[in-house]
Amino acid sequence: MLREKLKSYKIILASGSPRRQQFFKDLDIDFEIRLKEVEEIYPLHLQAQEITNYLAELKAKAFDGELKPNEILITSDTIVWHNNQCLGKPKDEEDAFKMLQSLSNSTHEVITSVCFKTNSKTETFHEVTKVTFRELSDEAIRYYLTNYKPFDKAGSYAIQEWIGYVGISKIEGSYTNVVGMPMHLVYQKMLTFVP
Repeated sequence: MLREKLKSYKIILASGSPRRQQFFKDLDIDFEIRLKEVEEIYPLHLQAQEITNYLAELKAKAFDGELKPNEILITSDTIVWHNNQCLGKPKDEEDAFKMLQSLSNSTHEVITSVCFKTNSKTETFHEVTKVTFRELSDEAIRYYLTNYKPFDKAGSYAIQEWIGYVGISKIEGSYTNVVGMPMHLVYQKMLTFVP
């Protein structure tokens, strides 16, 4: 159904994330990966989804003037929002340890924004999922960091890894959003974005 709708379009996924790339493979549509280096800096007054919206659109702006008429560019950004603070990717192992300690025995939000862009229009949308961790011992956190090295992940964890199995007690909302992209929304947007 979606493949038929998109047959005259070329989907470009501007993400180096293996999780996001796998999601697109699993949708059974043809797509191309096109990457650009973008410095992910946002104005400090932005809050929650304002941050992810801004960064997803910033990544899309890097392609201004380069898209062909039949190309649809998709960019995205994910953060962990906890205690009114943005937790992005950790700077180092100690930073990751502190992040996971702060998430222990509490609920945080995973926010992902996705930007669809052609050479004539841009649309951005976001999803929020609430994730609750049970209490994590320092030993469990160290074990996870040593064995899984989640240093390329917002909030220093991946729900689909060991820490998600043993530490997450509740999730409210989209699972794929926590992995990296709210695919139910992406699918719906693809169906309606093109005429």
